[in-house]
Amino acid sequence: MRFRSSTSADLLLLVVAFIWGTSYAVVKSALLVYPVLGLLALRFGLTFVLLSPSLWSMRGLSRSQWARIVGAGCVLLGIFLAETFGVRITSASNAAFLISLCVVMTPLVEWAWLRRAPRGVEWVAAGLSLLGAFLLGGGRFDFTPGDGLVVLAALLRAINVCATKRVMQVNAVSPLAMTAVQSGVVSFGCAVLALTVARSEWQPLPAFAGYERFWMIVVYLVVGCTLFAFFVQNYAVSRSTPTRVALLMGSEPVFGALFASVWLGERVTVLAAIGGGLIVLASVLASIKGKDRRDRDIVPGFEEPKRVAI
Repeated sequence: MRFRSSTSADLLLLVVAFIWGTSYAVVKSALLVYPVLGLLALRFGLTFVLLSPSLWSMRGLSRSQWARIVGAGCVLLGIFLAETFGVRITSASNAAFLISLCVVMTPLVEWAWLRRAPRGVEWVAAGLSLLGAFLLGGGRFDFTPGDGLVVLAALLRAINVCATKRVMQVNAVSPLAMTAVQSGVVSFGCAVLALTVARSEWQPLPAFAGYERFWMIVVYLVVGCTLFAFFVQNYAVSRSTPTRVALLMGSEPVFGALFASVWLGERVTVLAAIGGGLIVLASVLASIKGKDRRDRDIVPGFEEPKRVAI
């Protein structure tokens, strides 16, 4: 399969935003059965096994190249540790608002690290997305330790998008191989933590009989929220700017709120609907390409990787 245009990648990013928006509710359900570190090790371990054949394309890389790729995977490990533990102990509305801070943080990280100053429309889109997420969360905010973890996850998300962009440009790594390495690092890191410093997080897997819903959630997390979602994100990052990707992904809280109303029976207020509309508007603005074509000018001195047919 070959993505024929940036428009296709943009639409797929919105699909990913929907999938990740639904993940908050399903992860909460899974955590009632299995602990955080065990769930993450299982989810990403299965993903790594499924994608391990793609690692063959990375043969011949130097140790320094592998170090950069594994380093990007460690950032992703930090994201999921902070986000999953945070979601477990904070409210869904606060989590939806705070994780969207990555939309504002990404242009700043990209500017400081990759030396790409965001366009004016991107600053406007970031502001609209932040305001929309705040309204989506009910227009109020009570800070808790769990919220602090989600803020950390938002910052790490911004760093991860930029790190992935740089790694894939410098090393010309395919999106599938990058997803495989990231998944392996997250699974291995969670397993080590569970076996050393958090032994209560490593428990026998639930049986299939009687826990069918849990295993259905695991399949959804592996196939939809990891395999598909990270492949699309990594592909989009390799072809676009981190800021553009983050803005398109900023619609995640909208889908999260809609799914929560269906899955958990939560009521969507008028204020939340307005906030969702602002986030959708921000995503539309993010899809507008500038005349200077800076969507392709990310890291000075490096060339775009060759297109990979999948």
